[in-house]
Amino acid sequence: MSTHVVADTATLTGRSMRHIFRSTDTIITTAVTPIALMLLFVFVFGGALKQSIGSENYVNYLLPGILLIAVASGIAYTAYRLFNDLQSGIFERFHSMPIARSSVLWAHVLTSLVANGITLAIIFAVGFLLGFRTGAGPLAWLAVIGILLLFTLALTWLAIIAGLSAKTIDGATAFSYPLIFLPFISSAFVPTDTMPGPVQWFAENQPVTSIVNTIQALFAEKPVGTDIWVALAWCVGILIVGYVFAIIAYRKKVS
Repeated sequence: MSTHVVADTATLTGRSMRHIFRSTDTIITTAVTPIALMLLFVFVFGGALKQSIGSENYVNYLLPGILLIAVASGIAYTAYRLFNDLQSGIFERFHSMPIARSSVLWAHVLTSLVANGITLAIIFAVGFLLGFRTGAGPLAWLAVIGILLLFTLALTWLAIIAGLSAKTIDGATAFSYPLIFLPFISSAFVPTDTMPGPVQWFAENQPVTSIVNTIQALFAEKPVGTDIWVALAWCVGILIVGYVFAIIAYRKKVS
């Protein structure tokens, strides 16, 4: 990546971040729903669900799934911001200026990573207040952060596709709804072996379960087994497919 591209991307990322910091309700809104779900499951369902997981600390079990729900919610705003840029005409204006074309997309990608990172930090803080505890060391924490960033990056490129291809603002954000729903049919809230056959099969063969299992194991200082490789394969696969189709959609817009 040339210095020209880096400088242009940094400038446009700064522009996007200023919009977010001037309207902090975006990050607050993104964090509110996952936090509300965490409170609901801990204080309403937690007493009953502790028996199914065999642990007294349900927050430890629950938190990874809540983090993934937050990411799935947050990337909808990436599609929203990109769609707004297209509709306002600023997108075309950028392309008429002597800046690197790729910097327009990368600015939205980096903004998504930073904004979602802030949201995840807020949720971690609430989790600690609710009783989340871990003896995980620095390497385990780095692994958790790396997986969350990779997951966020992968879904961000899906958001880029939606933002470039949608005809309406509702269409730009609606793609995130199935992604938000996926953790509910996974090991995020209860073990998959408590589910009926077809539901259990789906839960065990979709990306969220392997990611949740990996993060849970890292925080519990247990062996991650093959889950981490399955989680990485899902994230990298989604990232590659999302990136390729996003670039195709982008070229159609600028051609």
